[in-house]
Amino acid sequence: MTDATTHSPARRNWWTIGLWAAQVLLALAYGAAGSMKLITPVADLGAMMNWVNSSPELLVRLIGLVELLGAIGVILPALTRILPFLTPLAAVGFSVIQVLAIGTHAALGETASTLPANLVLIALSLFVAWGRWKKAPIAPR
Repeated sequence: MTDATTHSPARRNWWTIGLWAAQVLLALAYGAAGSMKLITPVADLGAMMNWVNSSPELLVRLIGLVELLGAIGVILPALTRILPFLTPLAAVGFSVIQVLAIGTHAALGETASTLPANLVLIALSLFVAWGRWKKAPIAPR
């Protein structure tokens, strides 16, 4: 049985606020990380992130570009209502990035120090993907 308050405007507004907060957090995190991977010299990145030392520079830059584009994609389509289906797709892309990051860090023996952040980012990403597809989708213009 459906509760009448489940679909009320006030309840829907809380979902929207929560989803926007998660989207902004994801955009900030991935925008900063992606920008850093794109503009910081690889030697300096290697001092901050161990996985960079065992990866080709092109891969590091590609990951940075994908993260930066995802940061844009998790905000801009929802904000402009132009192709808003791209927002949950960007969130799914972040989830894939985190699954791959968990595997990479596990292979390097870094799971203890990186897993908490990876799990927070994957949880936020899956929340946005689910929320923007099911709970509070954004209608296109």
